[in-house]
Amino acid sequence: MSEKIKCLIIGSGPAGYTAAIYAARANLNPVVYEGLQPGGQLTITTEIENFPGYPEGVTGPEMMNQLKAQAERFGTDVRFGIITGVDFSQRPYKVIADNNHEMEADVVIIATGASAKYLGLDSEEKFKGLGVSACATCDGFFYRGKDVAVVGGGDTAAEEASYLAGICNKVYMIVSRDELRAYKAMQKRVMENPKIEILWNHNTDEILGDNSGVTGAKLINNKTNEEKIIDIHGFFVAIGHNPNSEIFRDYLETDEVGYILTEKGSSKTKLPGVFAAGDIQDSTYRQAVTAAGSGCMAAIDAERLLAENE
Repeated sequence: MSEKIKCLIIGSGPAGYTAAIYAARANLNPVVYEGLQPGGQLTITTEIENFPGYPEGVTGPEMMNQLKAQAERFGTDVRFGIITGVDFSQRPYKVIADNNHEMEADVVIIATGASAKYLGLDSEEKFKGLGVSACATCDGFFYRGKDVAVVGGGDTAAEEASYLAGICNKVYMIVSRDELRAYKAMQKRVMENPKIEILWNHNTDEILGDNSGVTGAKLINNKTNEEKIIDIHGFFVAIGHNPNSEIFRDYLETDEVGYILTEKGSSKTKLPGVFAAGDIQDSTYRQAVTAAGSGCMAAIDAERLLAENE
């Protein structure tokens, strides 16, 4: 027998928890499934200094625990588990958790986020949060006046390098090819910036560090096989993100990467009663504060739809 749920929220980052706070206060009795990484990507971020209302900063896990507690205070049912299947062919929408628990939801808010792509190095994993980051606007401030590196040659990498050049002493841009993939204006900005040095045809072999964090990186020239050591304190990976939208793609429209498409200015997908919030539908900003804002939008959109249907 399927469990009947009025408002199901899939995902538990800033978007999911904010949606839950608003939905709970509107008496929608939301159920949140936290996913494999409760709290989302912010739980692997050490210090957050750019979220409004925290003048002294806050750790990612601490902020997520506070958002979760706030959602639960208003009656949200937060569950540890993952959504393993959906059938959005008709309402109420059928959803399966942990391969065996069947639910029927009147409205669904998808807030499953997007996971940053990493290089896959053991040393990269070792220094995550200790100098290795996938978000310059989140963590660049901690390396002001220091030397850092950015890996990648696309728009994101060029934007991150330009941003870091504004606050850091020097930025190495590690590019595996002999050209950038970024659009022309961004290429020009990077190449003309005296603080940015582009290391063409280089791959990262190992990230170097000690108990204090990252101290350098060992690179290999893929044309000559020569080894190069650079001294850095921050290592930023900017090779793209994977939106966590696989199980929804048979029913919802996505862009070529997999970000769920929503109506401009709203959280509505092409299916009435299915909403998307946070990084799962935002390939541009990917910030905690914008995710929280879109979670609010999704809950209000869901509340209005349910009111219309009553």
